[in-house]
Amino acid sequence: MLQLDEIGRILDPEFDPNASIRRNVSDMMARRMKNDLTQGSVFSSLLELKDFTTQLPGRLNRLLDAVTNAEVEVKVKAVDAKLMLDGMQKIANRITMGLVLAALIVGAALMMRIETRFTLFGYPGLAILCFLAAAGLGFWLVINIVVQDRRDKKK
Repeated sequence: MLQLDEIGRILDPEFDPNASIRRNVSDMMARRMKNDLTQGSVFSSLLELKDFTTQLPGRLNRLLDAVTNAEVEVKVKAVDAKLMLDGMQKIANRITMGLVLAALIVGAALMMRIETRFTLFGYPGLAILCFLAAAGLGFWLVINIVVQDRRDKKK
């Protein structure tokens, strides 16, 4: 069928294989269905359907009993489970570090309004220390992420 178009053009340049397929597809499908639907195959399928439907209520009862008695276990075999868990751990650590740094920055910004005797660079000392710690840790986090990602790509 795939080569019908090319062969049709070689034999008859005016031949339209798409129109020919549209005209003959129902006859071809009917012939194929007649070959597949023999009397034996129909009865075999009906017997299998009968067996399936008669055993279905018992199977459902066993399944529901197992679910209600907490006897159902799901086992998953992951090909690279360790690699996936390591990646998730890395993501969780980065998110947590980012949240802690964001909290330090917000806390430092809120403390900037408080007047204290201890000042650095003309601002409240504790607020500046928190902000500098957050900036330093943020810079370290970015460098660490870049270095680790490059190291992981090499592996």
